[in-house]
Amino acid sequence: MTDPETLSVTIVDGYVDEPAHFGVPPYMSTYPRYAAGALVDAGVPRERITYHTIDGLRDEPDRWRDVDEADLLVYLGGMTVPGKYVGGTPAEPDEVRKLAWTASGTTLMGGPVKFGVGEENAGATETERQDLDFDFVAKGDVEAAVYDLVESGLEGFNNRMRDVDEVSHWAQEGAFVVEQHPNHPEHLICELETSRGCAYRCSFCTEPLYGNPTFRPPPTVVGEVDALSNHGVTHFRIGRQADILAYGGDGEAPNPEALRELYGGIREVAPDLETLHLDNMNPITIVNWPEESREGIRIIAEHNTPGDTAAFGLESADPLVQEENNLNVSAEECFEAVKIVNEEAGWRPDGNSKTERPDDRPGKGSAGGNSPTRLPKLLPGINLLHGLKAEREETYERNLEFLRRVYEEGYMLRRINIRQVMSFDGTEMSDTGATIANEHKDLFKRYKKQVREEIDNPMLSRVAPNGTVLPDVHLEYHQDGTTFGRQLGTYPLLVGIPGELELGRTIDVAVVDHGYRSVSGVPYPLDVNSASMAELESIPGIGSSRAGDIVVNRPYESVTEIDSGADADLTRFATVRSLNRAD
Repeated sequence: MTDPETLSVTIVDGYVDEPAHFGVPPYMSTYPRYAAGALVDAGVPRERITYHTIDGLRDEPDRWRDVDEADLLVYLGGMTVPGKYVGGTPAEPDEVRKLAWTASGTTLMGGPVKFGVGEENAGATETERQDLDFDFVAKGDVEAAVYDLVESGLEGFNNRMRDVDEVSHWAQEGAFVVEQHPNHPEHLICELETSRGCAYRCSFCTEPLYGNPTFRPPPTVVGEVDALSNHGVTHFRIGRQADILAYGGDGEAPNPEALRELYGGIREVAPDLETLHLDNMNPITIVNWPEESREGIRIIAEHNTPGDTAAFGLESADPLVQEENNLNVSAEECFEAVKIVNEEAGWRPDGNSKTERPDDRPGKGSAGGNSPTRLPKLLPGINLLHGLKAEREETYERNLEFLRRVYEEGYMLRRINIRQVMSFDGTEMSDTGATIANEHKDLFKRYKKQVREEIDNPMLSRVAPNGTVLPDVHLEYHQDGTTFGRQLGTYPLLVGIPGELELGRTIDVAVVDHGYRSVSGVPYPLDVNSASMAELESIPGIGSSRAGDIVVNRPYESVTEIDSGADADLTRFATVRSLNRAD
């Protein structure tokens, strides 16, 4: 029988993406942390546990030695929702097979429940896992399989789900593994699980596969944050739940006291955290329990960091599609939920305090009379899903009508996510034998373009008006002479900055223009004595001629020396840091 104390284990993270769980960098899912904690609980010393991302193996081939020499290889992966990724590339099936073939020891594969490696990005295009030559495939919780496999001396395990006590213990024990992530510590945001399962049964979603909601008590989540914080993590996303408002209750009704204990506890153990965001919030909860929901939303907005997004699963504004797919919220109900979140959490911090709430808090996109220096605290996002049963041309127009109403009545949406269903066994077919998504392919493209032009662009200008400051934008890549970056968060804005700035660092950025789903910005504050022509030109009201004049007449002792014209407010963006003439 294998002695756990002598066991060497390599964990390879091929990344996961679920409706309520992000795992592609800069996000780190719960799976590798829980698996590491289960290993420690089973007796494996921390120093004998090695963690690699699939990108890490690609970048440094020498790391494959850890795969080869491990007594136990644990592969984690599975994509149950489609996505496009910048921070990492999910494992491909051939890479996963290579892991199994390379490993000399025992191999175990696992990931999202009842899902595993399929034929696209090692994702779940089928509801049954393919083994891809692994010795064991966990069809329950992989962390439970890891624990049981080590306990058995690598002989086997029973597929089972872990319980709340186990996962709460493993979450703290496995926090150390974050230090082996290539993004650690500055550019890593850890997913936090508060619950699993869902009280509703929407036809397209995988979350009901976990059963009815089960909740981790607030002290257990706070303890996990404390452990992660002790290992250098400062960015957190409470993303692993179907509905944050239902946390700590019966799975449907809000429990504001549980939210206060959760959020207040997190702030107490991690007072220097830089990001605290969430993901899913069910609009039907807000409609059915408006006063309790308002209190819960206020608690969240008082403790989170700006730019937070509560994803609303409207999915379709068409009542026929709602009925045929067991969707739980109507367009009218969702609109009411949008209104309430805007009223309770659509305020902007003053730029100095992360939690201070102004008395004259606005509900419809203003900054309460002050210059809008930061993004609103918490706004709803809208998820629209196409290719569902009973979809028709009218569906697209009803969705547009809903979005137009939100905009025209002055409310804010942080994000409109339009996607098509992934095809699983039993996916609804049209009369022609094609999936509904394929049948409406051209209509979908036209509609998506219309949403971007009519709604996304003006909405983004409302959410992040010119002059809005985005702190700590991480510079990720160059394209066509522009540097692109994002903040860490749930659904961060893509920011384009003129010129090719040094990648990998973080800077503050002021917004100067808007695209459909991205903004343009300049470093903030912008030093007019060293700013490039491109940066100066991008400031509203400057233009190429005036930017040229500014450059020619440098240096300046203050920004007020510059005659920038009545149509430009240079002082909102610029400062003078030195009197050395720029090259």
